[in-house]
Amino acid sequence: MIGISKLYCGSVEPSDALRYGRDSSKLPSHLLQFSRDKKPVVVWNITRGCNLKCIHCYAQAKDHSDSSDLSTEEGKGLIDDLARFGVPVILFSGGEPMVRKDLPELAAYAVEKGVRAVISTNGTLITEKAARTLKKIGLSYVGISLDGMEEVNDKFRGVKGAFKLALAGIRNCQAAGIKVGLRFTINKFNVEEMPGIFDLLEKMEIPRACFYHLVYAGRGCTLVNDDLNHEETRSAVDMIMDRTRHLYDQGKPKEILTVDNHADGPYVYMRLQREDPERAKEVLELLKMNEGNNSGRGIGCVSWDGEVYADQFWRHYSFGNIRNRKFSEIWTDLSEPLMSQLKEKKKHVKGRCARCRWLDICGGNFRVRAEAVTGDVWAPDPACYLTDDEIQ
Repeated sequence: MIGISKLYCGSVEPSDALRYGRDSSKLPSHLLQFSRDKKPVVVWNITRGCNLKCIHCYAQAKDHSDSSDLSTEEGKGLIDDLARFGVPVILFSGGEPMVRKDLPELAAYAVEKGVRAVISTNGTLITEKAARTLKKIGLSYVGISLDGMEEVNDKFRGVKGAFKLALAGIRNCQAAGIKVGLRFTINKFNVEEMPGIFDLLEKMEIPRACFYHLVYAGRGCTLVNDDLNHEETRSAVDMIMDRTRHLYDQGKPKEILTVDNHADGPYVYMRLQREDPERAKEVLELLKMNEGNNSGRGIGCVSWDGEVYADQFWRHYSFGNIRNRKFSEIWTDLSEPLMSQLKEKKKHVKGRCARCRWLDICGGNFRVRAEAVTGDVWAPDPACYLTDDEIQ
């Protein structure tokens, strides 16, 4: 994640992370990306079932749960292990996590064990009662996915009325006192919707939004040719920075992040070099702490059936199953070649990535995207939009 508000607008300083010793167990959630120990945030896709039919779903969700879903007791065993291992956050995802009846029980159990619990949801099933339940169990955050305004969002989601139901879910979370934010996946079909998302943040007083670059995984593989080109990506990131700064200057600051393209870090830094050289120096220190892509290190994934992946998009390569071995054992087993390489990926990237001056703060960007396009997991990420002159 690249914190646009943190970096570009200065809502976080290098000293903020240093004050906590950069220990993930002590850092507040907005500083976790700057932790030194990189204990993984774990995405747990608790079910493959979903009530929508999103065209870019990385999990290729279905309209019913899978019979191989981990049971409630197996889930609690996983949470026990993650808590002992020092995982700071469990992100309950899917499919649609709200279709699983024991979600509140599992999230409450995580909170009891000292792990922050958040959910990633389409928001359509968050009724007033459900929101009160999520608040009562101590959920830290609800991220609700929107991919544009009503017409575009409903087309992406494959169900008419999804937009209105998601807005109702947002309002229900707000009424219950739960921090809620938006998630938006950028592509050619909806990039023009981004100003509307910023307008919605302001109108509904939503404090946070994450703008995801497209990853070619699951059903998202069909959208490879519908991703932004490099110039379009630069324009989109500039627009995000401009709107974030506008809100900040108007006294209406929002937490704005971009996700899944770590070229955004150097890009923000280079823009600040032109606009505010002193702030640029501080941003460079924060980017060094962040270290760029952390698949297989600072983020991991457990699937509905217990398979362990480097991140939620890398679903074609499992390191093992928590029904056979604990997550903590799988995650630290460096006899597994890819796991070992991901822990030190900067040694293995090829081509322009290997000679890029930003490698230490980008981490080689997204390996899944490189593999999807080239067949080589260590090839340059085709979504890197920095020019040859910029990376020399």
